[in-house]
Amino acid sequence: MHRRNKEDKKGRSDSGKSSEPNFQELSRAHGAEHYASKRKSHGARRVLKVVLVAFLAVAASGVIAVAAYIHGINSKLSSGVDSSLRDTLTETSYNEPFYMLLLGTDKDAEREEGEYGTSDSAYRSDTIILARIDPSNKKATLISIPRDTMVDMGENGTQKINAAYSIGGAAYVTQVVSKLAGVSISHYAEVDMDGFASIVDKVGGVTVNLPVAVSDPNYTGLDLPAGEQTLDGTTAALLCRARHAYDNYGGGDFYRAANQRMVIGAIIKKVLASDPVTMASTVSTMASYVTTDMDVASIVSLATQFSGMDVDNDVYSGQLPTTSEYVNNTWYEVVNTSEWEQIMKRVDAGETPYTDSSQDTTDGVAGSVGKSYDSSSSDGSDSSSSSSTSETYSGAVVVLNAGAADGSATSASNSLASMGFTATPKTGGYVTQTSTVIYNGSDAQTKAQAAADKLGITSVQANDGSYSTGADIIVVLGSGWSSSESGSASSGSGSSGSGSGSGSGYGSYSSGN
Repeated sequence: MHRRNKEDKKGRSDSGKSSEPNFQELSRAHGAEHYASKRKSHGARRVLKVVLVAFLAVAASGVIAVAAYIHGINSKLSSGVDSSLRDTLTETSYNEPFYMLLLGTDKDAEREEGEYGTSDSAYRSDTIILARIDPSNKKATLISIPRDTMVDMGENGTQKINAAYSIGGAAYVTQVVSKLAGVSISHYAEVDMDGFASIVDKVGGVTVNLPVAVSDPNYTGLDLPAGEQTLDGTTAALLCRARHAYDNYGGGDFYRAANQRMVIGAIIKKVLASDPVTMASTVSTMASYVTTDMDVASIVSLATQFSGMDVDNDVYSGQLPTTSEYVNNTWYEVVNTSEWEQIMKRVDAGETPYTDSSQDTTDGVAGSVGKSYDSSSSDGSDSSSSSSTSETYSGAVVVLNAGAADGSATSASNSLASMGFTATPKTGGYVTQTSTVIYNGSDAQTKAQAAADKLGITSVQANDGSYSTGADIIVVLGSGWSSSESGSASSGSGSSGSGSGSGSGYGSYSSGN
């Protein structure tokens, strides 16, 4: 034991070899080389330490920069979300279906400079969509709520639903929609429509399919042909505003809402098909125009869950069924309660809003996304009627409501428009029991018969001079007519403004009876 200690003191290693340089290594011939080698070894270690420290510093600064960037986006996204809204929203478990309220508001300079200023009271929510999101089944349902929908707001009285935002902001409109639909709402998103174009441009434009041409020279200036086309941000945003382009069909808000759902679906399709970098860039752009309770991580996680979603088949679309009524000098959309309850029962079960095409008031006129009804559940009469009128027609048609239920002229016009006709709903100015299709000139007889078949009308007659000759065909809907007689006429919504039950001055089309 003592001997080994002595050897250790002499500088020997455990292997018995000396760890000190021998005389040969320290000779003049080898000394310089030995010390140079030692200096190189220490120098290499110093360089490695410096590089490692620099790398860690860069990595740390990168993490900090990314964290700051994400924090900045989150701050923008939640800038308008207060505790009142968060208290209104209901928490849900991961991967469980939930409802989300989507609002589109116009926060333009003219309204801010007006008497209301920049507070919520300066704005109204012109676009209201209740969305059901089902991550586990990769399905989404979009239900538009007309901005003129009549609701009882308690101490605030009877109001149009879009007034809720100006009365109490995001929290209050969430409460009002939740009560109307009978469901709890878990998330909220508000889009400034002035920035909508930027979002569309960020995803590279959207592809849409328009059943009929969209011409709106006096308002948005749009002039789009029918058919599939790719729109840039500005054009897509204008399409989402263009309600007057559908004045001839009645209820322009309904068609505009359908186009909005179509564009939203097109954006979803683009985002889900994009790479992570593009997706992150899109979220960054959205942050400037979107207010939501969801943060970046939640949005990206949800998008990841929906990866591979078939938008054409797994997005369902529809709207709250209403009838136009003139109450206390104001036009309202009054909820058809029984139909609404059935629609929400189907939506809550993860089904399409409608049972068949007759409930879709915008079918064949406005754009669409996904499915509004389950075609497999449609009865044979619906499909046979569709096949019998699959040929495309042209020509002007005036549809007169002469005693049929409110909204009948609009419903019939929608059906005829799906065949290619330019159909205009109007008030007949008189009441008759019998429904008749009148045609001007022998060239229009075949078209008149096709229109009659579509609407389930058996009487087709040539104009004997009792009606105007300004249209190719005049359809008279008597009190005995109902939308159930039509192969694809709708029975849900009434017209708005120029449609059935609200027009005047069309005596030139009336026989005067």
